[in-house]
Amino acid sequence: MEHKQAYIEVIRNDPKKMSLDFQVFLFSSLPLLLAILLLKLYFSSSKSHINLPPSPPKLPLIGNLHQLGSGTHRVLQSMAQTYGPLMLLHFGTVPVVVASSVDAARDIMKTHDIIFSNRPFLNIANRLFYNSKDIAFSKYGEYWRQVKSISVLQLLSNKRVKSYRQVREDEVAHMIKKIQRANESVVNLSELLISLTNNVISRVALGRTYEGMGVNYKNIPVRIGAMLGRFSVGSYIPWLAWVDRLTGLHREADQLAKEIDEFYEGVIEEHVNKKVVDVEGQDLVDILLDLQRDNSTSFFLERYTVKAIIMDVFGAGTDTIFASLEWAFSELLRNPLTMKELQQEAHKIGQGRLVIPEEDIAKMPYLKAVLKEALRLHVPAPLLVPRESTKEVKLLGYDIPAHTQVMINAWAIARDPSIWEEPEEFRPERFLNIRTDYKGFDFELIPFGAGRRMCPGISFAETIIELALANLVYKFEFTLPSEDGLDMTESNGITVHRKFPILVIPTPCE
Repeated sequence: MEHKQAYIEVIRNDPKKMSLDFQVFLFSSLPLLLAILLLKLYFSSSKSHINLPPSPPKLPLIGNLHQLGSGTHRVLQSMAQTYGPLMLLHFGTVPVVVASSVDAARDIMKTHDIIFSNRPFLNIANRLFYNSKDIAFSKYGEYWRQVKSISVLQLLSNKRVKSYRQVREDEVAHMIKKIQRANESVVNLSELLISLTNNVISRVALGRTYEGMGVNYKNIPVRIGAMLGRFSVGSYIPWLAWVDRLTGLHREADQLAKEIDEFYEGVIEEHVNKKVVDVEGQDLVDILLDLQRDNSTSFFLERYTVKAIIMDVFGAGTDTIFASLEWAFSELLRNPLTMKELQQEAHKIGQGRLVIPEEDIAKMPYLKAVLKEALRLHVPAPLLVPRESTKEVKLLGYDIPAHTQVMINAWAIARDPSIWEEPEEFRPERFLNIRTDYKGFDFELIPFGAGRRMCPGISFAETIIELALANLVYKFEFTLPSEDGLDMTESNGITVHRKFPILVIPTPCE
């Protein structure tokens, strides 16, 4: 219980943390501002004139960083309404293009996908992910292609995802029993959804769960997400990287990296030393260690590569799936008619059985519409993972220099009133008669990204979410313990969670 509560508390992170880091940095840098401004004015006349995207005024040294804060995706959406769907900002010395329209996203992730498939240097990611040797943050090239191929073929292929059916059904049934034992008292549903997501991915990736083992592993994913959301001076003004040491950011990141490394080292050693391996039931660590021992390929899996891949699957997978589950259920609670409609579909499919099995989920079109609408309104990572141009290219008629960082505001696109009717409303019905999906082909809805760098775990994620939602509404009616309604405040971080947990009173359906 203690480690679950600690996990919840990490999600409700202090929204002032990033701004505090930035304030220390800004105060320490004031003496440089005037000198930089004078130099900028002196050299500006010699710059060549290229057709750059519209850009808001910026300050010397810090650029547009002072305009950001908590809820960056919302701030950038507001700025885009003034400066357009493709605008140029400066985060310190780094030029950053922000895309907030379907056309811009399509150009970046399809038309010029290979040019924008690289990742920029991000100081915190580098410290946490073994010099960015994971799938999400590694540079585009042969190394990335190899580690992605391993992950997709060995863990995230349709065949593999289907093979984990029993794990998913077991853990959903376990969650249902916990709710039943609550005997209609107030239940912290967020805590149960955390446990569900962690247990499924832990069993699939690590071979078992670590509950009750004295290992506080459940808060690792959200701690990573919160750390990645911190402002790092060194990522945007390299010659002032010492400020990150002054604020303690380096120390905190290195301490978290050490804890993560020790945990995964223990997991790997546990697998190395076990005497019997069930080939049919191999987990991700078993598979990676087998590949490491196999000398038939030209690509050798280093120990740090094994750990980096595990971090992506366990860390990113847990964090985004849990966030999506929590937001989807939040919207159902806020929209009783939608909840009723989904319950009717669930009871029609369930036909009085103890649970709805995974094989019947495909017969629930309204459930799938609910998930699409939840992912539209609540993109797990609103700004996706930043990209970087490898050479000069034109976007929407503008010149984008090489080595420009690119951020795609998937959250803003999903709420664009020129695309979506009543975009702020939760209306799953909108997806019943259109083919728009989140698989990377429709740029109106890109919660998992698109192109070469899109998240490879879509099928894995949607299967867990759909199975959990279907059985929750099939087994229970839910009411809120307070008449004040459900607080939908967001927390900060690279993945956006609810700031407050979902508390409900479940009543078994008759």
